[in-house]
Amino acid sequence: MWAPGYLPIGGQHANPTRSSLLCPCANVADAKYRTIKVPHMADSITEGTLKSWAKMVGEQVEQDEEVASIETDKVDIPVNSPVGGVIRELLAKEEDTVVVGQDLFKIEEGAVVEGGAAQSAPKAEEPSSSEPIAAAPKKSEPAAAAPVAQAAKPAAPKEAAAPAPAKESKPAASTSPVSFSTGERSERRVKMNRMRLRISERLKQSQNTAASLTTFNEIDMSNLIDLRKTYKDDVLKTHGVKLGYMGAFVKASTHALQAVPEVNASIDGDHLVYYDYCDVSVAVATPKGLVTPVLRNTERMSIVDVEQEIANLGKKARDNKITVEDMAGGTFTISNGGVFGSLYGTPIINMPQAAILGMHAIKERPVVVNGKIEIRPMMYVALSYDHRIIDGREAVTFLVKLKEVIEDPRRLLLSV
Repeated sequence: MWAPGYLPIGGQHANPTRSSLLCPCANVADAKYRTIKVPHMADSITEGTLKSWAKMVGEQVEQDEEVASIETDKVDIPVNSPVGGVIRELLAKEEDTVVVGQDLFKIEEGAVVEGGAAQSAPKAEEPSSSEPIAAAPKKSEPAAAAPVAQAAKPAAPKEAAAPAPAKESKPAASTSPVSFSTGERSERRVKMNRMRLRISERLKQSQNTAASLTTFNEIDMSNLIDLRKTYKDDVLKTHGVKLGYMGAFVKASTHALQAVPEVNASIDGDHLVYYDYCDVSVAVATPKGLVTPVLRNTERMSIVDVEQEIANLGKKARDNKITVEDMAGGTFTISNGGVFGSLYGTPIINMPQAAILGMHAIKERPVVVNGKIEIRPMMYVALSYDHRIIDGREAVTFLVKLKEVIEDPRRLLLSV
């Protein structure tokens, strides 16, 4: 071990297992070093995987600048430096499992990387730049031997008459099927990240716990499509957000949740918990997996408010800046597989919620309207629900309420 403020540089006092993580330029005995620990991430998260170091030993760090990123089963947590200075030691390696409160790295507070240290790298490159100059004469020696090779070229014309071997290229073609067949039988093994492991665990938990059942209905999207075409430009100009279909479906779901409170409930031990508020989780696909940020108190929001909040949360998810707080809670979930072209599906309940709504692609189909066959833009919707909480009557009633509002959005204004 070594005393605080002293870092071993080499020799018999160096720790060979960590010497590669120490800054070779630390030579100030009375410098002020601080050990930064793994920060508190969330009440339900106690550990994570150190995915990457944004700063290495000897690099300058500003206050609140990101130094490392920790992957958890929900989101990636950035670790920022509380002070400015120079990184002197890294106390964990990438892909290591780290726990809250564990020592992560050491920083020399207030230190600044000296200009000489920064300029030493170009000087070290000078020998490499001078080597080609020294090697140039060696390359010129074969040039002196070139006339000898050219003098021997008179024999080449005899070889010029031998282009006939071009026919020998046919046997080479016979080998191509072998390389082609072997090239398509490769495989690769990739370790599952923490988010994917957590998603797998929760989905299987849902299947094993809930008495899951799915009911379906279809919705004529004509009026909602006309509403969007009529007002999308005005909404974009006035509110700065694109008007989609998700805002209307969130509001229609909220309307149905208030009409059928059993769908907006959960089980806690031997009690049923009914929520007087509507926190709607919206499933968002990211490169790392599915996340479900929550729209809170949607009963107080307008369609435009919902679209704005979805846009904000979607941007945070794409930029990998979504937080655990953004995904905490939720009383009901909406999953829109239609954006990927899904026509029909049965979503899995997001426990401990009681139900999840599945939206699907809009397709033109022949339907009977007032005794006549017409082509209408139709969408199938699915409600997967926990039969321990919700009976079939409530599930069907929920979808009927949703269908009525989407097919006639004016109902939202009258709350009917």
